[in-house]
Amino acid sequence: MRFGTVDLVVLLTYLVGVTAWGAWLGRGQKGGTDYFLGSRSLPWWAVMLSVVATETSTLTFLSIPGVAYMGSLVFLQLTLGYLIGRVLVSLLLLPAYYAGSLTTAYALLEERFGLGARRFTSGVFMITRLLADSVRLFATAIPLALITGWPYWISIAVIGALTVIYTYFGGIKAVVWVDALQMGLYLCGAAIAIIAIQTLVPGGWGEVFSSGRAAGKLDLIDLSFDLKVTYTLWAGVLGGAVFTMASHGTDQLIVQRLLTCRDLRSAQKALVGSGVMVVFQFALFLIVGLGLWSFYGGRDFALPDEIFALFIVEQLPPGVTGLLIAGVFAAAMSSLSSSINALASATAYDYWAPMAGARDDEERVMKAGKAFTLLWATLLIVGAILFIPLSRGTSAVEVALGIASLVYGGLLGAFALGVLTKRPGQRAVIIGMVVGIGSVTLIRDQIAWPWYVLVGSVLTFGVGSLVGLAAGKKTA
Repeated sequence: MRFGTVDLVVLLTYLVGVTAWGAWLGRGQKGGTDYFLGSRSLPWWAVMLSVVATETSTLTFLSIPGVAYMGSLVFLQLTLGYLIGRVLVSLLLLPAYYAGSLTTAYALLEERFGLGARRFTSGVFMITRLLADSVRLFATAIPLALITGWPYWISIAVIGALTVIYTYFGGIKAVVWVDALQMGLYLCGAAIAIIAIQTLVPGGWGEVFSSGRAAGKLDLIDLSFDLKVTYTLWAGVLGGAVFTMASHGTDQLIVQRLLTCRDLRSAQKALVGSGVMVVFQFALFLIVGLGLWSFYGGRDFALPDEIFALFIVEQLPPGVTGLLIAGVFAAAMSSLSSSINALASATAYDYWAPMAGARDDEERVMKAGKAFTLLWATLLIVGAILFIPLSRGTSAVEVALGIASLVYGGLLGAFALGVLTKRPGQRAVIIGMVVGIGSVTLIRDQIAWPWYVLVGSVLTFGVGSLVGLAAGKKTA
């Protein structure tokens, strides 16, 4: 691999610099609200950039070009639903979060159902994040392994260790501001790749689009009604919207960022603005994948996530390669740090604080949160290493989205019961979630993953409502 001294200097400068800056941002923190919620005073535009950086991460940088390379541009249909879902969350769920001083997404369910429901949904979130973000971390190790020749497990451990330093010391404030910086860097990396493809492909982008059109690579819309087809207009608009309502309305990973805003209006601007940016961002990386398909002549790759990484380290000039690899790490570190902090906050607030009698002890919550930060970082690294033998012939982005989709329906259904109904109690919502998640898990091979959340949320809401109605009749 062509990764010389200049590239190494650029990469190391970035890694050391961003780690030190993130740790410095955490100075002066005195309690859990500072550490996990940034004193509820972060600007909406920084939160918007952090939301986008968190949800896309390395999977966008490496996997989305691979999706376009192996298929076409139909993945972009999902972004329409992603935008619609954000608008709905901003109107339906965010007002409920800002009606009180909530510390996690699942505190809303405690107010409506009780502590058991809060812990159950928080536990579901933790398991989902651990599985999905372990896959994300694995994807990040690909370019480092290509550059250094290290085994994947060493690459995973190095990335995890660097990220946890600024996450441990800096808290959510460091996570949000570093995310904003890192998003700019990896978007710059995509732009550089587009310019490079113009010079490396004979005929430039004119030839890329011409050959892509002839091969059906420019297809944007699929009107198929087949539920097993992953990327259709209906799956994108309906499935994508419901998926986003779950991921951005019930997942602590995103809700935690929105709770750092100064007020409801700021949180709404951050959330809807992130939807607009996601449409642009996915389009950009899909176009990169189309260019790579033309450059490599449609050559087969065993691991789709390696395609863009190979292009970066083999084809780009010294210094530029280092900058783009830094972009890969920027995407990875933003998502990993966000996940670690969100998992630690959910553990501290949803489990530890009630058991330890420390709900109102900000200093103790922060100390416990830092310990949980180290614990979850370790678990994510181990999970990524365990994914290594399962990665052949799969796209990490689709694996991660599929994992999240299995349980998001249950979470969204639970929040719908909490916000839209008054009768079902704690037992009803837990039974509804078990049925919803269990049913989707059983039929997952019969439908494409964008439909998982819609099916799971409808089943959870329906079963929870019926159990609540039956319980009401018995007591009457």
